[in-house]
Amino acid sequence: MLRGIYTGASGMIVQMHKMDAVANNMANVDLIGYKRDYTANKAFPELMMRRLNTDIVERFPVGSIDKAPYLGKLGTGVELNEVYTDFQQGSLRETENPFDVALSGTGFFCVQTPQGERYTRNGSFTLDDNGLLVNKDGLPVMGENGYIYLKLNNFRIDADGTIYHNPRYADDPNRLVTMRENDWEEEEVVDRLRVVDFEEPRYLRKQGNSLWIDTEYSGAAQTVELGVERKVHSGFLETSNVNSVEEMVKMIELNRAYEANQKSLQAHDSLADKMINDVMRR
Repeated sequence: MLRGIYTGASGMIVQMHKMDAVANNMANVDLIGYKRDYTANKAFPELMMRRLNTDIVERFPVGSIDKAPYLGKLGTGVELNEVYTDFQQGSLRETENPFDVALSGTGFFCVQTPQGERYTRNGSFTLDDNGLLVNKDGLPVMGENGYIYLKLNNFRIDADGTIYHNPRYADDPNRLVTMRENDWEEEEVVDRLRVVDFEEPRYLRKQGNSLWIDTEYSGAAQTVELGVERKVHSGFLETSNVNSVEEMVKMIELNRAYEANQKSLQAHDSLADKMINDVMRR
């Protein structure tokens, strides 16, 4: 009987973990580049049940065998195994802002933090007061040759991540040069956005603010070439891959599963109360 209480309690705990993941997905549905989380569960070993108090034993000269009727298997509970990230591509939203870049396909942009290099799918960038390309938190965006310095309104980003500028207008910060203009005859390469990928991106660990950190299981970051499968889209942002309708349906299902486990626990608790207070007194 107590086993049933533990089984119901373990089910309630798992539903709580699942609800945490769904709530986190819902909270970040509008975060650029966010990737939704899933939970994976692991069941405890099942027990084989046979009918008790049935004297069906066959004896042999070297031993015996119990032939009590087989009733089935009894589950003993479940536990949370892991929380993993779904890296499915989010949709691209056009912003017409040259500082916004989206990455189609696998891979991550690199930013430099005080704790070291981190990785993100959030391509909402800007310039700081020194002309350094940074993300919204002020962290420098890394190129293949280091930090990237630009002039306002005097750059464009190609599909392979290469950043160009026009030296003719380098000293004229007020000139409005957009990526749609065709007067780039004298353009020069500034740098190329550093895009990396991992052997096992599933094992990357979220750090917050749309950042990931590599682990021993994900492997080290490896710079990748951009081409057909991976492209940089200037003037676009990648939205989160969270479907709010699906998450709301999951939330309802989890609430019902939690209530079912709760009722099971209460039923076993009531039976234990009757056994102790009524049956044992007789």
